[in-house]
Amino acid sequence: MKLIWRLKSLNKYNNWIFKLAIATLFLGLAFRFFFYQSTSLEPNIETTFADGTELSKEPVSSVGSSKPPPVTVDISRPPLAVDIPKPTSSANTSKGSLPADLQEPDNETPQKELNAGKCDLFTGDWIPHPSGPMYTNSSCSLIEGHQNCMRNGRTDSGYLFWRWNPRDCQLPPFNARRFLEVMRNKRWALIGDSISRNHVQSLLCMLSTVDQAVEVYHDEEYKSKRWHFPSYNFSITNIWSPFLVKAAIFEDNNGVSTSEVQLQLDKLDTNWTNLYQSLDYMIISTGKWFLKAAIYHDNDTVVGCHICPGKNLTEKGFVFAYEKALRYAMNFIATSKHKGMIFFRTSTPDHFENGEWHNGGNCTKTTPAKEGEIELKDLNKILRTVELAEFEKASAKAAENGVNLKLLDFTNLLLSRPDGHPGPYRQFHPFAQDKDAKVQNDCLHWCLPGPIDYWNDVIMEMAING
Repeated sequence: MKLIWRLKSLNKYNNWIFKLAIATLFLGLAFRFFFYQSTSLEPNIETTFADGTELSKEPVSSVGSSKPPPVTVDISRPPLAVDIPKPTSSANTSKGSLPADLQEPDNETPQKELNAGKCDLFTGDWIPHPSGPMYTNSSCSLIEGHQNCMRNGRTDSGYLFWRWNPRDCQLPPFNARRFLEVMRNKRWALIGDSISRNHVQSLLCMLSTVDQAVEVYHDEEYKSKRWHFPSYNFSITNIWSPFLVKAAIFEDNNGVSTSEVQLQLDKLDTNWTNLYQSLDYMIISTGKWFLKAAIYHDNDTVVGCHICPGKNLTEKGFVFAYEKALRYAMNFIATSKHKGMIFFRTSTPDHFENGEWHNGGNCTKTTPAKEGEIELKDLNKILRTVELAEFEKASAKAAENGVNLKLLDFTNLLLSRPDGHPGPYRQFHPFAQDKDAKVQNDCLHWCLPGPIDYWNDVIMEMAING
């Protein structure tokens, strides 16, 4: 009897031990499962700093679980097409590399707080623009070789990461789709010299982000061209007319003249006047060509010249010719009864240093100039003075005749951008054969993409939003 009782007790004891062992086993499995899940499902969070360095983090090891190596993403510089190098360290405009007072604001002050009744789009500053241009030299095939700086081997790219910011009002970025929609069935023309051609390529490249332009016309020398946007029935024409008045020019594409220009001061160039009334919008400009050697004609009579030694002619100076020709052209516009919109653009500053176009002048700057660092050259001041005086006279007369004449004074906008010119990269890889080669520098025209693109922001604001 005692033996039976002991066996029962032992059996109960063994059952208790067995249950305890089973409970312990389940508890251990539950704990293991929980620990396994918490480690194998840990989020893969990597912290990336603005300078591209990564906060290292030791992965938690677990049986049967392996994490892929962390991916480091460099966001210190704007993502660009492969044909545009990232900004060099000396010209880096990314937010992480700029002092707080130079960084582009994330939330701009509303226009009503900035604008006290008058918006001056032509007084402002160049501020960092990390996202860079809206097109590249590979996405736009319409860039002339002389302005295709990246294709030609320019190595720095900091000049691409600035945008124009007026001081007393906001300037929305150029909206290519809206521009084309508003300009449906319209005709534009840019009339002037090679700076106008430089500008029309900029405008076409920005519009090509929405619709591709088709070239439908060119003259024999390919100086005047017309493009059509078939989806919008919209056309843009570049009309070569560097003086606006009739001129016989004896000069090659590199600016080398074999004789003086024969300039008819009282006869407008029919290249633009014949199309004038059929155009809805125009941008008209001239300027620098009047500095060239020329023989002046008025009423079919030679009345003097500029830089004509040995010709036995009266030296009149370029101001005489510029005032007379510009007054004649502006009077034609002001009394034309034209019902579209006409912009007159002032001439642009150049940034030649240590010489001029043909005697070794160069432009080596790679960043915008600070305020007060560059002054307008005397010749540019004279040209601009004449332009503003003649525009003021013409605009009053235009208003009386219902002609919509507006001024585009981009002088100050571009004065502080000595970094935006092709310089030696007017030619294709000029230093490929000889790193010390002496080449002609272009410090007059503008790289594309480049600072001249922001003309289109201003023009859109005036023509469409304003």
